[in-house]
Amino acid sequence: MKGIILNMLSEMVIDQQSMEEWNSILTESGRDGIYTSYSLYDDDEVFDLITHIARRRNISVEVFIFEFGRYMFPALYTRYPELVNQFHDFLDLLESIDSVIHVEVNKMHPGAITPVFEHKRLSAYQIELKYHSKRKLCSLALGLLDGAAEHFNQAYHLAHSPCLLEEGEYCGFLITLKN
Repeated sequence: MKGIILNMLSEMVIDQQSMEEWNSILTESGRDGIYTSYSLYDDDEVFDLITHIARRRNISVEVFIFEFGRYMFPALYTRYPELVNQFHDFLDLLESIDSVIHVEVNKMHPGAITPVFEHKRLSAYQIELKYHSKRKLCSLALGLLDGAAEHFNQAYHLAHSPCLLEEGEYCGFLITLKN
Protein backbone atom coordinates (compact mmCIF):
# COMPACT_ATOMS: atom_id res chain seq x y z
CA MET A 1 0.00 0.00 0.00
CA LYS A 2 1.01 3.57 -0.51
CA GLY A 3 2.57 5.40 2.41
CA ILE A 4 -0.28 7.92 2.48
CA ILE A 5 -2.45 5.14 3.96
CA LEU A 6 0.11 4.53 6.71
CA ASN A 7 0.39 8.29 7.28
CA MET A 8 -3.38 8.51 7.80
CA LEU A 9 -3.30 5.45 10.06
CA SER A 10 -0.72 7.12 12.30
CA GLU A 11 -2.68 10.40 12.22
CA MET A 12 -5.84 8.58 13.30
CA VAL A 13 -4.16 6.96 16.29
CA ILE A 14 -2.45 10.21 17.29
CA ASP A 15 -5.63 12.30 16.82
CA GLN A 16 -7.91 9.87 18.65
CA GLN A 17 -5.46 8.68 21.28
CA SER A 18 -1.91 10.02 21.50
CA MET A 19 1.60 9.99 20.07
CA GLU A 20 2.55 7.70 22.95
CA GLU A 21 -0.07 5.17 21.82
CA TRP A 22 1.25 5.25 18.24
CA ASN A 23 4.80 4.73 19.51
CA SER A 24 3.64 1.80 21.66
CA ILE A 25 1.96 0.22 18.62
CA LEU A 26 5.14 0.64 16.58
CA THR A 27 7.27 -0.87 19.36
CA GLU A 28 4.85 -3.77 19.87
CA SER A 29 4.77 -4.50 16.13
CA GLY A 30 8.52 -4.03 15.60
CA ARG A 31 8.02 -1.24 13.04
CA ASP A 32 9.98 2.00 12.73
CA GLY A 33 6.98 4.13 11.68
CA ILE A 34 8.82 6.13 9.04
CA TYR A 35 6.51 6.26 6.02
CA THR A 36 6.61 8.56 3.02
CA SER A 37 3.32 9.10 1.23
CA TYR A 38 4.50 8.23 -2.26
CA SER A 39 6.40 5.07 -1.33
CA LEU A 40 4.90 1.61 -1.62
CA TYR A 41 4.85 -0.63 1.47
CA ASP A 42 4.05 -4.28 1.89
CA ASP A 43 0.37 -4.94 2.63
CA ASP A 44 1.40 -7.25 5.47
CA GLU A 45 2.97 -4.30 7.30
CA VAL A 46 -0.29 -2.35 7.12
CA PHE A 47 -2.38 -5.34 8.20
CA ASP A 48 0.02 -6.06 11.07
CA LEU A 49 -0.31 -2.49 12.36
CA ILE A 50 -4.11 -2.62 11.99
CA THR A 51 -4.22 -5.89 13.94
CA HIS A 52 -2.17 -4.38 16.76
CA ILE A 53 -4.34 -1.26 16.88
CA ALA A 54 -7.59 -3.25 16.90
CA ARG A 55 -6.31 -5.53 19.67
CA ARG A 56 -5.23 -2.56 21.79
CA ARG A 57 -8.68 -0.99 21.30
CA ASN A 58 -10.45 -4.27 22.12
CA ILE A 59 -12.39 -4.28 18.85
CA SER A 60 -12.39 -6.61 15.87
CA VAL A 61 -10.09 -5.92 12.95
CA GLU A 62 -13.10 -5.43 10.64
CA VAL A 63 -14.67 -2.85 13.00
CA PHE A 64 -11.37 -0.97 13.16
CA ILE A 65 -10.96 -1.07 9.37
CA PHE A 66 -14.47 0.42 9.00
CA GLU A 67 -13.60 3.17 11.51
CA PHE A 68 -10.38 3.82 9.63
CA GLY A 69 -12.33 4.22 6.38
CA ARG A 70 -14.65 6.73 8.09
CA TYR A 71 -11.56 8.62 9.29
CA MET A 72 -9.93 8.47 5.87
CA PHE A 73 -12.67 10.25 3.94
CA PRO A 74 -12.34 13.64 5.68
CA ALA A 75 -8.55 13.19 5.83
CA LEU A 76 -8.48 12.67 2.06
CA TYR A 77 -10.90 15.56 1.55
CA THR A 78 -8.56 17.85 3.49
CA ARG A 79 -5.68 16.81 1.22
CA TYR A 80 -7.60 16.74 -2.08
CA PRO A 81 -10.81 18.82 -1.83
CA GLU A 82 -10.96 19.28 -5.61
CA LEU A 83 -11.58 15.55 -6.05
CA VAL A 84 -14.78 15.73 -4.00
CA ASN A 85 -15.98 19.26 -4.74
CA GLN A 86 -16.62 18.41 -8.39
CA PHE A 87 -19.51 16.13 -7.42
CA HIS A 88 -23.03 17.43 -6.97
CA ASP A 89 -24.07 14.82 -4.41
CA PHE A 90 -23.29 11.51 -2.72
CA LEU A 91 -24.52 9.25 -5.53
CA ASP A 92 -22.65 11.28 -8.17
CA LEU A 93 -19.46 10.66 -6.20
CA LEU A 94 -20.18 6.92 -5.93
CA GLU A 95 -20.80 6.68 -9.68
CA SER A 96 -17.38 8.24 -10.30
CA ILE A 97 -15.15 6.17 -8.00
CA ASP A 98 -13.43 4.30 -10.83
CA SER A 99 -13.84 6.71 -13.73
CA VAL A 100 -12.65 9.84 -11.90
CA ILE A 101 -11.39 9.32 -8.34
CA HIS A 102 -9.19 6.25 -8.89
CA VAL A 103 -7.85 7.73 -12.13
CA GLU A 104 -6.74 10.82 -10.19
CA VAL A 105 -5.37 8.69 -7.33
CA ASN A 106 -3.17 6.84 -9.81
CA LYS A 107 -1.95 10.13 -11.32
CA MET A 108 -1.03 11.51 -7.89
CA HIS A 109 0.28 8.22 -6.49
CA PRO A 110 1.76 6.15 -9.32
CA GLY A 111 1.82 2.48 -8.45
CA ALA A 112 -1.24 2.69 -6.19
CA ILE A 113 -3.30 -0.47 -6.33
CA THR A 114 -6.92 0.62 -6.20
CA PRO A 115 -9.94 -1.66 -6.00
CA VAL A 116 -12.39 -1.84 -8.89
CA PHE A 117 -15.94 -0.56 -8.48
CA GLU A 118 -18.68 -1.31 -10.97
CA HIS A 119 -21.80 0.79 -10.58
CA LYS A 120 -25.36 0.67 -11.79
CA ARG A 121 -27.69 3.58 -11.05
CA LEU A 122 -31.06 1.98 -10.35
CA SER A 123 -33.01 5.21 -9.72
CA ALA A 124 -32.49 8.77 -8.57
CA TYR A 125 -32.28 7.38 -5.01
CA GLN A 126 -30.53 4.06 -5.44
CA ILE A 127 -27.22 2.71 -6.73
CA GLU A 128 -25.67 -0.73 -6.82
CA LEU A 129 -21.90 -1.01 -6.41
CA LYS A 130 -19.77 -4.10 -6.97
CA TYR A 131 -16.44 -3.95 -5.15
CA HIS A 132 -13.61 -6.14 -6.45
CA SER A 133 -10.30 -6.39 -4.61
CA LYS A 134 -7.80 -9.11 -3.78
CA ARG A 135 -7.24 -7.32 -0.46
CA LYS A 136 -10.88 -7.90 0.55
CA LEU A 137 -11.10 -4.56 2.36
CA CYS A 138 -14.84 -4.18 2.03
CA SER A 139 -14.99 -2.76 5.57
CA LEU A 140 -12.61 0.02 4.48
CA ALA A 141 -14.76 0.72 1.41
CA LEU A 142 -17.87 0.83 3.61
CA GLY A 143 -16.18 3.20 6.05
CA LEU A 144 -15.13 5.50 3.20
CA LEU A 145 -18.67 5.31 1.83
CA ASP A 146 -20.06 6.23 5.27
CA GLY A 147 -17.61 9.12 5.55
CA ALA A 148 -18.68 10.36 2.11
CA ALA A 149 -22.36 10.16 3.08
CA GLU A 150 -21.61 12.21 6.19
CA HIS A 151 -19.71 14.76 4.09
CA PHE A 152 -22.75 15.18 1.83
CA ASN A 153 -25.10 15.10 4.84
CA GLN A 154 -26.88 12.15 3.26
CA ALA A 155 -28.66 9.41 5.21
CA TYR A 156 -28.80 6.06 3.46
CA HIS A 157 -29.67 2.41 3.85
CA LEU A 158 -27.13 -0.24 2.88
CA ALA A 159 -27.63 -3.87 1.90
CA HIS A 160 -24.31 -5.75 1.64
CA SER A 161 -24.46 -9.04 -0.24
CA PRO A 162 -22.57 -10.98 -1.46
CA CYS A 163 -19.29 -10.43 0.39
CA LEU A 164 -15.68 -11.26 -0.45
CA LEU A 165 -15.10 -12.20 3.19
CA GLU A 166 -17.78 -14.89 2.80
CA GLU A 167 -16.28 -16.31 -0.40
CA GLY A 168 -18.28 -14.08 -2.75
CA GLU A 169 -16.75 -13.11 -6.10
CA TYR A 170 -17.25 -9.45 -5.15
CA CYS A 171 -18.90 -7.34 -2.47
CA GLY A 172 -22.30 -6.06 -3.47
CA PHE A 173 -23.46 -2.77 -1.95
CA LEU A 174 -27.02 -1.64 -2.58
CA ILE A 175 -27.26 1.96 -1.40
CA THR A 176 -30.69 3.59 -1.05
CA LEU A 177 -30.93 7.24 -0.03
CA LYS A 178 -33.17 8.22 2.88
CA ASN A 179 -34.87 11.59 2.85
